[in-house]
Amino acid sequence: MTTVPNPPSEVEQLIAGCTRGDQTAFAGLYDLFASGVYRLCYSLLLNHHDAEDVAQDTFVYAFRNIRRFDARLSAFRTWLYTIAICRCRNLYRRSRPPLIDLSTLLQNTLPAPRSETPEAAFARSDAKAALEKALMNLTPRLREAVVLRYGHGLTYREIADIMDCPPKTAESRVRLAHDALRGMLQPAGTALLDELLSF
Repeated sequence: MTTVPNPPSEVEQLIAGCTRGDQTAFAGLYDLFASGVYRLCYSLLLNHHDAEDVAQDTFVYAFRNIRRFDARLSAFRTWLYTIAICRCRNLYRRSRPPLIDLSTLLQNTLPAPRSETPEAAFARSDAKAALEKALMNLTPRLREAVVLRYGHGLTYREIADIMDCPPKTAESRVRLAHDALRGMLQPAGTALLDELLSF
């Protein structure tokens, strides 16, 4: 019995279109991945302007080199994120990170309860500020790992492919980042961390 091959996915069709120079295909790929690439860049660079520049540069490079992408080696998103992280590393090596927008970083908004008192709101704000400061103090490699895991929901295998390390190393970096954040925070901040980075 002969097996019928699976039809190409939307991403595969768009990549094929890009290799033929189809501008609609380029726009389609950009629309699918632009928000994720921007969030990744912002989470690592902690600056909106730099993130926009690096995200654009990532797509320019990817589209110019689309023929180099090999679906047998990685998923397109993995390839794209690898390009983005390489460009982020070049930039944040020489940049001082500003305060981060935590909701953008982790793509996770935590609305306050309707009945929250002013005192509780202040405590919550204080805890969030402590968490922001702790995240800024992570080394770049640990920040990359925790952002890819919690901000983008990637598996340890995907993180390993992007960061060019074994899956166990990727898992170890995520745990080290988690432990470091927990160690830097007071009890109030730790409670918020549990909400944001729950396994």
